[in-house]
Amino acid sequence: MGKRYYCDYCDRSFQDNMHNRKKHLNGVQHHRAKKAWYDSFRDSSAILCDEQTKKPCRKFLQKGICDFGPNCRFSHMSEEELFNLKRHVEDERQRREDSVDRMMPGRSIEEWLSRREKKRTALGIEGDSKDKQDSEEGQEESDIPQQLLSIPDLPPSLLPPPPGGWKVKVNTEWG
Repeated sequence: MGKRYYCDYCDRSFQDNMHNRKKHLNGVQHHRAKKAWYDSFRDSSAILCDEQTKKPCRKFLQKGICDFGPNCRFSHMSEEELFNLKRHVEDERQRREDSVDRMMPGRSIEEWLSRREKKRTALGIEGDSKDKQDSEEGQEESDIPQQLLSIPDLPPSLLPPPPGGWKVKVNTEWG
């Protein structure tokens, strides 16, 4: 038995050779599965825009099912679903605007980076004093723009330390 090729989009495997792979990758089922995969990551506003331009699918509205499924060129959304999607898009937009408003006005990441670079070069010229660096680092942490802190799902290793620094437990039992 030779090597097998597994297609993540289609969730199937087959004997791996140039002819079989080319036939599969150019097949209609693979293209549909690939489109469905990428469509699952589309944002709500793009979906709303597409659905508003489409006419309603009569077959889907009458029978509740359409032979074309997600590949249908007509909309399968009811008026209520379209309204809910529109409300969801507006809520997302409002949350984005609110988060932008909460950020420090008039300050950009570029300004912060240039100020930070100037401070570091000034420290390099004045000499490497340990206490100066510590005080500068403490000041920089509190001076970090909110845009950098509001990135969702940052791993803990990339989050800045808390205002009081990391709490360190000292184990006195080993003494």
